[in-house]
Amino acid sequence: MQRLMCKGKIHRAIVTEADLDYVGSITIDSKLMEAADIRPFEMVQVTSLRNATRWKTYAIPADPGSGKICLNGPPARLFQPGDIVFILSMATYDESELGTLKHRVVLVDEHNQITEIREHDM
Repeated sequence: MQRLMCKGKIHRAIVTEADLDYVGSITIDSKLMEAADIRPFEMVQVTSLRNATRWKTYAIPADPGSGKICLNGPPARLFQPGDIVFILSMATYDESELGTLKHRVVLVDEHNQITEIREHDM
């Protein structure tokens, strides 16, 4: 059996931009992506604390240390600068792999700079 698991999370990031005219995706500071184990073009889920909107799209890296979190295309109507979001990275695991899964939570400050990385074993 396979299970869909959360392998990484950027917790309480602040949306810095919303670009309606872009073709789609979310642009994320590449340092945050690396810390949360998110690869370029990997599918992620973005959830808004303000309105509980949940969106799935792919991640595009922004300059490291930029703090950029930009919703591109259609989600720009649902997420606005200043919104607090949770960005989840998920993967499918076989039962035999679950023992090696280390779930990462990346905590950030009000400028989307890393304050702490927590790893949780299964």
